[in-house]
Amino acid sequence: MIPLLAIAAWSGTGKTTLLKKLIPELRARGIRPGLIKHTHHKMDVDKPGKDSYELRKAGAAQTLVASKQRWALMVETPEEPELDLAYLVSRMDASTLDMVLVEGFKHEPVAKILLFREAAGHSIAELSIDEHTIAVASDVALDVGVPVLDLNDLNSIVEFIVSWLRTHP
Repeated sequence: MIPLLAIAAWSGTGKTTLLKKLIPELRARGIRPGLIKHTHHKMDVDKPGKDSYELRKAGAAQTLVASKQRWALMVETPEEPELDLAYLVSRMDASTLDMVLVEGFKHEPVAKILLFREAAGHSIAELSIDEHTIAVASDVALDVGVPVLDLNDLNSIVEFIVSWLRTHP
């Protein structure tokens, strides 16, 4: 199975900001990352007024939009329970990926780096460190029983991930 690494934190801690920096750095090191992002909000990858949007809204259970540059499959699941991470990963083409970065899904049993930002309004005691936590990236010094990475030192976080990935092929 393809290695999964979750970046988990409270809203406003900088998960997306960190991932936007991590992905090109991992690619520069020859690692092909995929990404799965969890959201609690209603979301739509399509735009009102576009043909694909109108056709999907007409009632198609699945809509695949394709161009020369990319394709996207939208599946309507209004009566289904929330999908689990393993199912979502199984939809990805593992032959084109070396790992999958996961934003969110902090309660899934996968390796994770927790983020802690002092100004985000949470206490260190609220960190949900479990047996799947491989590190905490923080902007303050912590003593938490797992490696602590400097949240502001992108290179050290990338090196940690590359090293972890070598042991989880």
